[in-house]
Amino acid sequence: MFAELPVKGGAGKPPSRRLLAALAVVGAGLLAACSGNSNYFSSASAPPAGPPVPSMTLGTGQVKAALILPLSAPGNAGVAGQAMRNAAEMALAEFNAPNIQLLVKDDGGSAEGARVAAQQALDEGAQIILGPLFAQSVAAVGQLARTRNIPVIAFSTDTNVAAHGVYLLSFLPESDVARVMQYAASAGKRSFAALIPDNPYGTVVEAAFKQDVTRRGGQIVALERYPHDKTAMAAPVKAVAQAAVRADALFLPDGGDSAPDVAQALVGNGLNVKKVQVLGTGLWGDDPRISSTPALNGGWYAAPEAAGYRSFATRYAARFKQQPVRTATLAYDAVALVAALVKTQGPARFSPEVLTNPSGFTGIDGLFRFRPDGTSERGLAVLKVTPSGAQVISPPPKTFGNGVAG
Repeated sequence: MFAELPVKGGAGKPPSRRLLAALAVVGAGLLAACSGNSNYFSSASAPPAGPPVPSMTLGTGQVKAALILPLSAPGNAGVAGQAMRNAAEMALAEFNAPNIQLLVKDDGGSAEGARVAAQQALDEGAQIILGPLFAQSVAAVGQLARTRNIPVIAFSTDTNVAAHGVYLLSFLPESDVARVMQYAASAGKRSFAALIPDNPYGTVVEAAFKQDVTRRGGQIVALERYPHDKTAMAAPVKAVAQAAVRADALFLPDGGDSAPDVAQALVGNGLNVKKVQVLGTGLWGDDPRISSTPALNGGWYAAPEAAGYRSFATRYAARFKQQPVRTATLAYDAVALVAALVKTQGPARFSPEVLTNPSGFTGIDGLFRFRPDGTSERGLAVLKVTPSGAQVISPPPKTFGNGVAG
């Protein structure tokens, strides 16, 4: 079975993917701290949480699914929640009369709010739960859902909350690392240096990077962590710049806020970026600060191909008169997946065997599948940074072959 979620062609420029991979790891506080990128969120302030948004129902089908989002959470968390609710509504409208009823619940951005919302949804007969967005809320919902044998498709990027029956439909940093490293290995890169931000995202990608280099029989000649402070990052930058002469590639997994400064500092310390291939992650996205940095020109990174999102953003803007936040596609794909499974899979529609089918599914951002441990894998493209924007140098896979996309 290969469930095809609706994806249509279209035009328009997608916003950057910067910080998407990290936004749902910790919670609303981290999300508010990421507010510098208006491509994701339209509010940089964090006002007090509003009153809880009343539950609502979307659709009139027979199969009930819950959607738990931080609708009344302060600041950017609430903005994200509202956009994801809109995207869910859009998925229902575009899926040609799905036989589902969506129970939309507000968790206020808190674990306790999520637990209460999940309890209400389960009592109302939900057969599957979509959301929440934040890791601590996913943990609370997953614990409750397991007592009823109800699966959860959540939106956090924290793999610590993934489990059998709790699946993460999100952009996991590990997928970015695996794809760009796979492409680098195919291009003959065997020795690596790495300069990694000293934050929770950096911790995740460092572990994935080390594991992937080891798995492919490569070698790490230098690895340093750095704080987001130009003075404090001087020593690790210098150390990596000196060691990178022995490397085929340099891994720099940071976004537009810091990667340009770090790359320029490396060049200032003698690194020849024409001799060492620079590698990044989806945080590079389609960020003009990345493409306008000469030291990053020619760098490779992994991300979804843009056509699906461009179409989605165009349709969303036409319907809601505003641009979506980047996480909105997750809610759209979750609802479209549920609708497709209800239509095609009968009583076994939400069983582990169906949800973890190795062939996977196709959504707005391309191919994805759930692993039995609750983590997910995406079919990503590899793109090259150029002054005029990103260019695809390795297209996303059309199928999952031999257990690995790409």
